[in-house]
Amino acid sequence: MSGCCFPNNSACCGGTEMQTVPTTLSAGDIWGACKVRLGIGRMDYKVEPGLYAVGTPDGASPVLVSANYKLTFDALRSKLSGLDCWLLILDTDGVNVWCAAGKGTLGTEELINRIELTGLTEIVKHRKLILPQLGASNMKAHEVTRQTGFSVIYGPVRAEDIKAFIAAECKATRKMRTVKFTAWDRLVLTPVELVAALKISLFAFGVLFLLNLFATRPFGLRDVAAYIGAVLIGTVVTPLLLPWIPGRAFSFKGGLLGLIWTAAAVWRFRWFAPEYALLAIGYLLLLPAVSACFALIFTGASTYTSPSGVLKEMKISLPFIVGAFVVGAVLVLIQNLFIGRPL
Repeated sequence: MSGCCFPNNSACCGGTEMQTVPTTLSAGDIWGACKVRLGIGRMDYKVEPGLYAVGTPDGASPVLVSANYKLTFDALRSKLSGLDCWLLILDTDGVNVWCAAGKGTLGTEELINRIELTGLTEIVKHRKLILPQLGASNMKAHEVTRQTGFSVIYGPVRAEDIKAFIAAECKATRKMRTVKFTAWDRLVLTPVELVAALKISLFAFGVLFLLNLFATRPFGLRDVAAYIGAVLIGTVVTPLLLPWIPGRAFSFKGGLLGLIWTAAAVWRFRWFAPEYALLAIGYLLLLPAVSACFALIFTGASTYTSPSGVLKEMKISLPFIVGAFVVGAVLVLIQNLFIGRPL
């Protein structure tokens, strides 16, 4: 879904005009959020940048700055019931505040440009902007003030604290400043990872189907179960248990749990027997690599990481992941295509 998402309002979003938006999410908003959580339409889920009105704001009403990712936009406006304010939405290419700040699309230049395009100086009498705390990394507040006259105030981490923050004359408590990444916060991010893994897995299953035409030991339900378990370890279990798994690297955490899972599967399916030696060793290399790879992908969704840290981990871990995957896959294929054993 792209563009302004409130067809019942006739005012446009650009220039000096603005659109009044409700604080109650519609069924369409909720359905859209569910689809995005599954990775459907994610790259075009945005609203038009510009100035929006919540309630009946006037020249003295606060101005909240945010990104034009619709999930972020909806999360913010849904917490503003009973508040009269302006929303200055920046063009972040449909990316959330934290990621947009890291990528540079939410920054000083875009904020200054958006203030000029919306004619904000003619709309409000004060000269204060409330920016999301997670967008501070790419913002030069002094430059914004020098060029526009607006001073920058960093608001709380979470949208639900905005009203209390404004009521307290823009003073944040320690709790408001604390970035949390709870088990639930991590869990709601896993559906999109699962959908991405499903796309890859469908291709893998297609390859296995073709290989079964020539295999002396065809891939069966046990093989599929072992693989699916490794995928779930990397996409769901590792993110959920992230703070409690030993180590710092996400790939190590995923690989460790993947190794435990694979060892249990090898034991349960009796692949530890000598005649299945190559299969067992192959899976003990291949499946933890699968878990490690999907866990590594989650670094892009975590507040525990930094861009430099992610690059460092990728540089170190990817050779091990690729190496283990390739060697493991070769051993499994040798067992299934050339040696074989009854299931």
